[in-house]
Parts: sequence; structure tokens; C-alpha cells
Amino acid sequence: MNTSPSPRRIVVIGNGMVGARMAQETARLDPQGTRVHLDLVGTEHHPSYNRVLLPSVLAGTHTPEQIRLPVPDTPTINVRTGVSATHIDTTQREVDLDDGTHLRFDELVLATGARAVLPPLAGVTTPDGRPAQGVSTLRDLADCQRVLSLVRPGAPVVILGGGVLGLETARGLIERGARVSVVESSPWIMRRQIDQEAAHILARRYEELGVSVHTWRVATRWIPDTGLELDDARLVPGEALVVTAGVRANTELAQQAGIEVDHGIVIDDHLTTSHSRVHAIGDCAQHPGGGAGLVHPGWEQASVLARRLSGTEPGARYRGARPLTRLKAQGIELTAFGHVHDPQGDQDPHLETLTISDPAQGRYLRLSVRDQRLVGATLLGFPQAAATLSQLYDTGAPVPADRLALAQGPPTAPPEQNTTTLVCRCNAVDREDIEQAWLDGARTRQAIADRTRATTGCGGCVPDLDALLEQMSHTPTAPTTG
Repeated sequence: MNTSPSPRRIVVIGNGMVGARMAQETARLDPQGTRVHLDLVGTEHHPSYNRVLLPSVLAGTHTPEQIRLPVPDTPTINVRTGVSATHIDTTQREVDLDDGTHLRFDELVLATGARAVLPPLAGVTTPDGRPAQGVSTLRDLADCQRVLSLVRPGAPVVILGGGVLGLETARGLIERGARVSVVESSPWIMRRQIDQEAAHILARRYEELGVSVHTWRVATRWIPDTGLELDDARLVPGEALVVTAGVRANTELAQQAGIEVDHGIVIDDHLTTSHSRVHAIGDCAQHPGGGAGLVHPGWEQASVLARRLSGTEPGARYRGARPLTRLKAQGIELTAFGHVHDPQGDQDPHLETLTISDPAQGRYLRLSVRDQRLVGATLLGFPQAAATLSQLYDTGAPVPADRLALAQGPPTAPPEQNTTTLVCRCNAVDREDIEQAWLDGARTRQAIADRTRATTGCGGCVPDLDALLEQMSHTPTAPTTG
């Protein structure tokens, strides 16, 4: 007689990057399905994919197939695509789907993500709120295909929004032969991540690539087949307009179910909402420590929740994000994280800064140190230092006395320190993991990715991995770990 309890039923709404990672982590922790039966529901008809790499699809450096995420090969994990949740009954613990079926749950996970925001700008939307003629966002594969259908080599394209996505989109469309302009309403591009001096040098780098950058300008009207009119009466020519001006969390299902919602679905360190059986992760979730809109925190949330709900680590907690941004634009190396010091703002007597500004070479470095710990950095054109500095930031290890040496690359660690270089921050893959995969026979970037998940996050570690593979391929003896 079998007396073992039946698996707990978990329903995950949202088959994006974070929902898919929740399923993958659950499969890894419970490969036989003895603890959990999981249903993953996704609106898109495609299998899950890495939406962070959509600008790379625009550029032609990736295909849609190459950005697919792995599907768990576990019989007790059921992935359903092309179907949407329409209603949550928290009393009966049931989810209604638009195909007429229902899913019962013991625990519900909302990974509903966010949607692109179209500004209330004349000519941008149709009466029913959809993108107007010549207008597209860039949030999913359908958007990507729409943008490619609108863009012709040699034709002008306008990007509305000078954040990371807007700049990556601009770089991708330059590769397609378009004439690109970026319009940003803030005083400088990437204002949330970098200071004004860094942004000025970055804008010059983009202008050298052929991108016209217009900052501190508000758009007033989109004129199809003509361009974008600005508040100073200038007309930026464009046959297509790509809007990358922010996102809004998808909270409607939670709100209708009586779950607490603010800008996102409110969660605690357990990733639990105001209802004890309902949880939220990723872009739809609002945690006091942040993390929405970033790959690494979303995947960390998925890992924490999988450990909690599978029972493998009931005490797991999510403590908040340590944001790191990498601009993935061919020929431009930019990493920024932590404290962005504003020279015009209040001076912190305990904050030490080091700045290297080299506009002629398109380089800029700014380090912020407090109590011998790195609390922030901006690195434009210093790729050799990015991995080392981000690791110092993550671990909170003391910085060397010679701050300037950090700009030159990895410092030599003291013999008593057992350190290793983190290659892929999104998936916590270090150099030893890469070397072990190499020893096990993985000789290409794709083979390494299949074994370790490196490069499948934000994609910013691709150059680092390529350099490491090149180094190992020319090493007379195989690398050793340990």
C-alpha cells in the first residue's frame, strides 16, 4: 500500500523568462515529481524565450530559435502555451483559462510580467489603444517581427526612449542599415544608470556609429511616414517609430482576486502576496528591495520560490536586488551598478570617488567606495575591469588600496583567499564551471550554455566567455579546476 503523499499542485501563470525559470528550478530540485506537480501557463504561442536578447534578433546576431529557453523534461511539469488565465478564485483555489478549462492549485505563482507603455502622444495609438501606423514597441517576438517589417535599409527610424532597451535597439537597427535617431526626454541618456559625463561620452560613441541622439526633448506628435515632432518644433525624420519608454506591471488578475497591488503585486521576503497561497515573481512583483525589470533578481526570485514550494529549503528568502546593468551593443562595453554619484547633489563625506574621463578614446570610469567597500561603478570602455569590480560589489570584499589598479583588470588575490572569477552573473556561473564544462567536452559557446546556462541571461557575458574559450583553445594543456 502506497502511503506517500501526492505531489502538491503549483500553478504558474506566465511563461516568460521568470516563469520558465521557476519551472526549470522546480524540475532540477524535484526531477521525479514526487514533491510537486506544476502547470505553467503562457499566453504566447511560442515556447519561452529570452526577451532581453530581442535587440540581438533585430541586429541579426541571434535568431528566434537561438534565444529559446530550455523546456523542463519532467513528466509532472506541464507547459501550456497559447492560453491565458482569466480569473483567480482564491477561496476554491482555482484558475480559469480562456480555453474553458480550470486548474486547481495548492500554491499559485503569478509571473505575469509587464507590458510596454505607449505614451499619450498624438498619432502613436489607434482609438482602441493599439500601436498606430508605423509604430511598434519591443516587448515580445511579435513586436520584433513588426519592427523588422517596418524597417528598410537606408530609411530613417526613430527610437523614443534613451534607456538601455532604446540604445540596444538603436544599435541593432544600425546593423540592419537603418538611419537611426534616439529621442530622450531626460537631460541625458541612461539617466537612471549613469551620470551626465558618462552619458555625454556614450552619446558621442553612438553618434560615431551614425545614431543621432536628441536629449532633453519632449515629443509632441508622430506623423506617419514623416517623423516625430519635438517640443522645439523640430521634426526628426522617420518611417518607423519604436517606443521603448517604459513598462507597466501586469497586475489585473491579482487586483481582481483581491490581492494587494501598488505599482506591482506587493510581496514580502517569502515572495508571498497578501494571500498566503499566492506568490509573485519577476516584473509583476513589487518587493521593498526592488528587482523588477532585471534578469538576475527575477531568476533569483524563481530559485528562492522553487526551493520554498518544493520543500527543499522552506526557509529560503529573497532579500532584494543589487542591480547591475550591461549595455549589450556591439562595439560598446558599458557596465554600471550601485551608487551613481551626482557631483551636483549633496556630498557624502564618507564616499570616496575615483573618476577617469577619456572622451577622445570614448572611455569613462567612475568608482564609488565607502568604508573600503565598492558601492557603485560606471565602466565605459573598460571591459577588462568589469568582471572583477562587479564581483567586489556582489561579495562586499574590501577593495585594494591602489584604486587605480582596478581599472587595469583583475588584481592578484592574496594567497589565503579562495576566489574565482564570476563569468555569468545572471546564472552565477564562474570560471571554474566553464573550465569543468570544457573538460567534459563542451568546446563551443552553445555547448557551454547548454551545460552551465552561461550567456542565457542578459547576454552581456558573451564577450567574456568567447575570450575564455579562445584562451582555453590555445592552452597546450587542459585547464584544471580546484
